[in-house]
Amino acid sequence: MCGIVGYIGDNNVSEILLKGLDNLKYRGYDSAGIALFNNNQIEIYKSVGKLENLKNKMSKIVSETKDSLFGIGHIRWATHGVANEVNAHPHISSNKDIVVVHNGIIENYKELKENLIEKGYSFASQTDTEVIANLISDEYKYALNLKDAVRNALPKLKGAYAICVMCKNESDKFVVARKHAPLIIGVGNNENIVASDLPAIIAITSDVIYLNDEEIAVIKKDSVEIESVDGSLIPLKIVKISMEVDAVSKMGYKHYMLKEINEQPNIVRNLLNGRISDVNAKIKLDEIKIPLDILRNLSKIQIIACGTSLHAGLVGKYLIEDLASVPVEVEPASEYIYRNNTTDANSLVIAISQSGETADTLTAVRQAREKGAYIVVITNRPDSNITRYSDSILNVNAGIEVSVAATKSYTAQLLMLYLFAIYFAEVKGKSDDRISLIKEELLSIPTKMEEILSDDSNIESVADKLSKFKNFIYIGRGVNLPTAMEGALKLKEVSYINANAYPAGELKHGPIALLDEDVPIVSVLIPGYITYDKIIANCEEAKARNAKLITVTSSEDEKLKNLFDVIVKIPSVSDLLSPLLSVIPFQLFAYHISNFLGKDVDQPRNLAKSVTVE
Repeated sequence: MCGIVGYIGDNNVSEILLKGLDNLKYRGYDSAGIALFNNNQIEIYKSVGKLENLKNKMSKIVSETKDSLFGIGHIRWATHGVANEVNAHPHISSNKDIVVVHNGIIENYKELKENLIEKGYSFASQTDTEVIANLISDEYKYALNLKDAVRNALPKLKGAYAICVMCKNESDKFVVARKHAPLIIGVGNNENIVASDLPAIIAITSDVIYLNDEEIAVIKKDSVEIESVDGSLIPLKIVKISMEVDAVSKMGYKHYMLKEINEQPNIVRNLLNGRISDVNAKIKLDEIKIPLDILRNLSKIQIIACGTSLHAGLVGKYLIEDLASVPVEVEPASEYIYRNNTTDANSLVIAISQSGETADTLTAVRQAREKGAYIVVITNRPDSNITRYSDSILNVNAGIEVSVAATKSYTAQLLMLYLFAIYFAEVKGKSDDRISLIKEELLSIPTKMEEILSDDSNIESVADKLSKFKNFIYIGRGVNLPTAMEGALKLKEVSYINANAYPAGELKHGPIALLDEDVPIVSVLIPGYITYDKIIANCEEAKARNAKLITVTSSEDEKLKNLFDVIVKIPSVSDLLSPLLSVIPFQLFAYHISNFLGKDVDQPRNLAKSVTVE
């Protein structure tokens, strides 16, 4: 959530800031603003709602800002205070000398605010960020330079922050700092740029510096200096990134979500490439750095994640317990961090996070690390914060996912969990003909995914017919219960339709009271699974209550036509691997319903791509 961009150089500052913010919109936001150092003063421009509103405002004064020396920008996702221009970033101190943009949350802002009010500072907004501006302004009176003022203010802040700070008295620099929130410096030729994520940087430079926790950087047009909070100079570590500008392009698709759904077959192909070369040979997962004797002796695994990643983790539980016979606990990171759990030095914790910046998951990983646990991280961003606490990083390599609703990152996480479960089973000495058959079938999954995607027009027509309903119930059993949960989540995320998921066997223990002709039941039905007949019986019960029945299935049973109102076919697949295929119709179903209803598919209301607050 939220996005920061700061630029200093010889090019058009406002244009670069607006373009950078445009490339960060996927993180979620409800207001935007920029501050420019122009005509020896700081000028601030803000707007509520879409970034286009700010762009329109800036277009009317473009001639007045073309000579700006540098500036900082921000898109905000409201935490403290409603979304309006007053609460939008950037925020300026009451002395009008310090301007700040900020990602994160300052937990002790109320105490700091009261102290600053006693000192004579005033506040216009409801935000915690304005406290930072006034605090640095207060320190500036004694430090007399921006870098030291920021350094002296930081120890007083409790919580998470990535900040970019300008001072009206210093016309050649801005200062940035971070703690538990990402910030990246792009090093260019006589220009430098700072952002909270790579898409805002890639158009300027491919040379970047990842700022670490409690580091401060002074950014000038022709230099970058980094120091620790205690003042120690830190050598610059510049790395070259390979991300292309078209990573944030729709490539001809109407929405990013549809583009990313269609990218899934190739993502799975790439992940399989080199890891399964021979179905009779052991899987190759060199990224696992934990000693084999430790892995062999593990008696329990814990998986922690949030949202869509949590659903992937639930599938992972089935896979690991089935293939390796080791018990697995799966828990939302937001619950894990606030209870006494059983993690210890004999534990393996698998943390799953698309962004690698999810605040709850980060906190959970830090806690598990403090207890001595071994940490495996599954992420789409190997450059993210979470990897700093890991023993092994499993990069799903799905590319930038712009749509807020996760699709390709989910299937990439699933695939990595399949690979890990097989690897772990083989380490435990459980390699057999069944695992060879699973490997062989995994290699066929990309082609089967493409077969589903080629039937998109059929799913679109189904979505059209069902878009009038206001409530849906998704049901599944076993390894496809998480698929039902993910399907319901996707629908409610992008269409705002109430959709809930239940174990199919639980339908009669309460939810059945909701059923009538206005509440469709959506199910996953995979022949060969032990509960196949049970799910059919559950659907018969729903049919008796006049519910419309929709199923995603690979079954060829003609009798299903008499039971279900809509049948969406997927290619034949074994029950254990079915989540890789059964989720795709649900993704397309949610996408098309949202599109038919005229919703903002890629940026649903109230949601953020990277949730960096607990």
